[in-house]
Amino acid sequence: MEYEWQSDFAKKYVGIGREEGREEGLEEGREKGLEEGRVQAQSRAVLEVLRARGIEVSERQREVVLSCEDLDRLRVWLVRAATAEDATDVFGR
Repeated sequence: MEYEWQSDFAKKYVGIGREEGREEGLEEGREKGLEEGRVQAQSRAVLEVLRARGIEVSERQREVVLSCEDLDRLRVWLVRAATAEDATDVFGR
């Protein structure tokens, strides 16, 4: 059961606090969603570049790329994929 504020003063400021909390939560959720989208796009880009260049990727390597959440690492892999001769040039052995 939630307490119901009695005074107009309390109702006003509790309402403001709740609204600010909602706005902060929405902003955090939006930022998290954008970051997840960037990571997902980058991981797909790595695989697309390798596919376009005719470089075979094992199922395990594909899983590693798709599960990676480190945007910096994905960027490194994407740059390597542009010049790699095989998947080990991108991911190592």
